[in-house]
Parts: sequence; structure tokens; C-alpha cells
Amino acid sequence: MKTEIHPKYFEKAKITCACGAVFHIGSTKENVQVEICSQCHPFYTGNEKVLDTAGMVDKFRSRAAKAVTKKTSKGK
Repeated sequence: MKTEIHPKYFEKAKITCACGAVFHIGSTKENVQVEICSQCHPFYTGNEKVLDTAGMVDKFRSRAAKAVTKKTSKGK
């Protein structure tokens, strides 16, 4: 490696998640803030959250059903 051209490398950089988890890894930044990590991500925790605000899924299904019935009635 050439000297004086590479960024400083921190062996124990502090990574802080929004959930409060703290990790120490190597990085070119000394402190890093992240929004999600392996301790709070639904894929790793197994706690999947399904957000259905105002019955959006039901509204979609009703629109899809109406579209199917329109297509079949036009074809007759």
C-alpha cells in the first residue's frame, strides 16, 4: 500500500443502531449510526410486522375482483 493516500482505518469503530445495540467492527469511520441491525430486523428476529392501515389489502382485493368481473362481462 502507498503511504498517505488511504483513509485512516479504525480497528474498533463503534456502530450504534436505533434499537440501542452497539457493535465494534473495523471501518474507515470512527462512529456510525444505523437504523436497523441484525438484532432488530424482522428477518433475523422472526417477528414479522404486517401493517394494514385502513384495510389497504382488502381495498386492493376488492378492486382486483371488480377488474376480473369487468373483463369477463365484456368478453360475453
